[in-house]
Amino acid sequence: MAAGVLLTPVAACSSSGSAASQSAAKVPDAAATIIPANGVKKVRPDKGVQVTAASGVLDEVTVQGGGRAVEGALSADKKSWRTKWTLKPGTTYTVTATAKNNSGKITTSTSNFTTMRAPSSVKVSDVIPSAGETVGVGIPITVNFDSPVANEDAVEKALEVRSSKPVEGAWHWVTSQQVIFRTKSYWPAHTSVSLVAHMSGVRASSKVYGTKDFTRSFKIGASHVAKVNLKTHKSKVYVDGKLAKTIPVSGGMGGGDSHGNDFRTTSGVHLAMGKLQEVWMTSPNIKKDEPGYYHELVLKDVQISNSGEYLHQSPGEYGCLGRSNCSHGCVRQTVAGARWFYNLSRRGDVIDISGTSRDLAWNNGWGYWQMSWKKWVKGSALKKPVTTVATGGAAAGTTPSATPATSSPTPAHS
Repeated sequence: MAAGVLLTPVAACSSSGSAASQSAAKVPDAAATIIPANGVKKVRPDKGVQVTAASGVLDEVTVQGGGRAVEGALSADKKSWRTKWTLKPGTTYTVTATAKNNSGKITTSTSNFTTMRAPSSVKVSDVIPSAGETVGVGIPITVNFDSPVANEDAVEKALEVRSSKPVEGAWHWVTSQQVIFRTKSYWPAHTSVSLVAHMSGVRASSKVYGTKDFTRSFKIGASHVAKVNLKTHKSKVYVDGKLAKTIPVSGGMGGGDSHGNDFRTTSGVHLAMGKLQEVWMTSPNIKKDEPGYYHELVLKDVQISNSGEYLHQSPGEYGCLGRSNCSHGCVRQTVAGARWFYNLSRRGDVIDISGTSRDLAWNNGWGYWQMSWKKWVKGSALKKPVTTVATGGAAAGTTPSATPATSSPTPAHS
């Protein structure tokens, strides 16, 4: 009887071990599915690469094409991976993906495919700021394209702004060939910034693709903010938040004439757009020998709008400075004040003017700060703000350079 009692548990242990071995043997191999599949030709480059895992998780995915690795992102559950940016047209790619099942066994899958060539192309034709330029805290990033963009959302997704100090901003489409990035608040002073336009493979319009990426790096310098009050006739200039100088000024005399000229200086947040040592300022719409005509050389000119407004050295009427508004719309400064402000100024510096009955239009020059943040974001194709990618250090290629002068200074009012 004792022997019979012992047999039952022995038999039970033997049976349980066999079931466990059978269960382990049934663990399926993991399998990675790659799209595009091996051997496919003329793949649309904007579709990118997607890899998924069945019966396991992805262990590693690499994509090589055109002599370089392609950046991608793995999902949190490690079940899928996809390229972050679009692919380069007319390029052969190799994808290698390893997947791991629950018992740790690894399997490898590969795919070789070729993207289609671009029937037509679009590229970034110009960017402000200039390469390596040191600019002011109010500067927008202006991107121009050499042909119209229909798929603005696809292009906007490809535009990445990086900065050593992350900030919130948003893109705003002004035309089908121009999009502008503005921060919600002014840039932090002394920040390195880069724009990376991942345009290669972006489908900008039907049969129109980007074929080349674009990078532009620049630096935000010290904060220069001029608070110009045309009721007190003073300009208080702050450098990195501290009052650096108070300059007596004289603004637009107000009123207008029969030629359609408005002699009111515009109030609002202006930005320095460029500067010139001298500008010939001529009365708009008035011919020589007609009443109100003037044509005079004005020195130390900092442009602040496209409607002829500058901060400059007063060409005369020095008794008005600090006392009354006597100009045709510009902000006149003392000789010493104008020289100091001219030497200080960089593109993107803030000139905040108050005390007049005429507001600066948001699209007059770089008047973008005149538009509310809510309206600005609505101009984004994606309808949402973005946070710049933190670089954790100085951006490459940010050697300070002189502020480029404005190429077309006229019209101008003295």
